[in-house]
Amino acid sequence: MHPLVEQLRGTVLPAVFTPMDSTGTIQYDALSAYAGAIAAEDIGGIAVWAHTGRGLYLSAADRTKVLETWRQATTAPVVAGVGVPRSESPHSLEEAADLTVAMALQAADAGADAVMVYPLAGLAELSDGHAQAVKLHERVATESGLPLVGFYLHGEAGGYPYPPELIRDLLSLDAMLGVKTATLDRAIGTQDAIWAGRDTGKLLITGEDRMYGPSFMWGADTALVGIASAQVELSVAVLRAWKAGEHSAFLTASDRLDRFAAATFYAPIEGYVQRMIWAAVWEGLIPEEAAFDPYGPELPAAERELVIRVLEELKTDK
Repeated sequence: MHPLVEQLRGTVLPAVFTPMDSTGTIQYDALSAYAGAIAAEDIGGIAVWAHTGRGLYLSAADRTKVLETWRQATTAPVVAGVGVPRSESPHSLEEAADLTVAMALQAADAGADAVMVYPLAGLAELSDGHAQAVKLHERVATESGLPLVGFYLHGEAGGYPYPPELIRDLLSLDAMLGVKTATLDRAIGTQDAIWAGRDTGKLLITGEDRMYGPSFMWGADTALVGIASAQVELSVAVLRAWKAGEHSAFLTASDRLDRFAAATFYAPIEGYVQRMIWAAVWEGLIPEEAAFDPYGPELPAAERELVIRVLEELKTDK
């Protein structure tokens, strides 16, 4: 078993965003300050280039600089999401796999400790898609030399639901640390995915911002979530109480997180990145001029007002 399994088990890894200005230019001074603040929290590691961080949209040069900024900010494990950059248009699944491997090699060169493999949704339509998915993960591990996190990602974000049999086969790989579920609102799919990993000894990772507390009750033991990109303590408090068996505290902490999640993770779901960035401004983690997500939908001012209102209510209710 890879030593990172036990190092990360029972911890929260924020899937961090990337501070940008209104033109989409990364604000590296803001990123450095943000990275220092998040790294000082009670976290097990950091997830960069994930959906929250818009990793597939960044240029190769920016991806490297972003990862290196986080690498300089923390000695904790850094997990980098790897897949097909949006600037590329692969003509086949073989080309898509090549691009995923290339991004993993870039992550290794920039100092990542592990990679999280974006699913190739096209494999779900193939008769041998299961075998090809396993082969992709094996290839990424072999060529990058890094351990892996599998990524069961909901379709709205470009993923597809990994069936339990595929999850078990992925977790049987020596290089696999665990599988993260990010189904958004599919309780049965989340349960099945977590239960498929039981008794493997690997990490059972929740990415379920809207089913966060329940996912621990279903067996998840680690969290890699976008909601922690601005609200680390809300996320950590739930897991801490669950691990301690403090069920009353767990219910209280879970309710607080659910209230914030309901104000940030809803349709259009791609808007959650901007909503988390607004929360980070309110928290003082980044300045206003670095608070833009150019890759999400335009959102009305009322949505920002809701985020702030909930945060102020949670602060008052402490």
